[in-house]
Amino acid sequence: MSTPTPVTALARRWRLELDMSAAKDGSDWQLVVGVTDFKPAAEPNIEDSSDYDSGGWAGNTKTGQSWELGVTINRKINDQVKTYHPTHEVFRLASFAFGSASQVHVRYMDRDGLPEAYEGTAIVTWTPSGGETTALDQVEMTLTGDGALVPITNPLA
Repeated sequence: MSTPTPVTALARRWRLELDMSAAKDGSDWQLVVGVTDFKPAAEPNIEDSSDYDSGGWAGNTKTGQSWELGVTINRKINDQVKTYHPTHEVFRLASFAFGSASQVHVRYMDRDGLPEAYEGTAIVTWTPSGGETTALDQVEMTLTGDGALVPITNPLA
């Protein structure tokens, strides 16, 4: 049996889904359409834990973690009934809200079924890109984690 030649994963491998259920319990996952840029980040907070016993070598301790998603979407509309795509509207309205209404429950995963997949609750920053007369209507969103980003089994595996 021959060993397959490794190939490089593509950036467009990510699939973003939004929990559209009123209870935010994961019972109604919907695809977020029109994603053109996706940048996940999970940054640790590292504190210096150096002491005299280390022989002059620095010590470091992870004391916390934060996460966010940078997402750009092409706005999708139904021009017949004059509505935006439902997932886009949830993000837009959450960006203006406070308390639990400002939170969205999201998950993202490798669309080819590879094991990388995550789920968490985030607060939305919604920034329309604007542009010239020939530009598409795009929005830049920052989804800032509120609590843990949990590794999950990829539902597409």
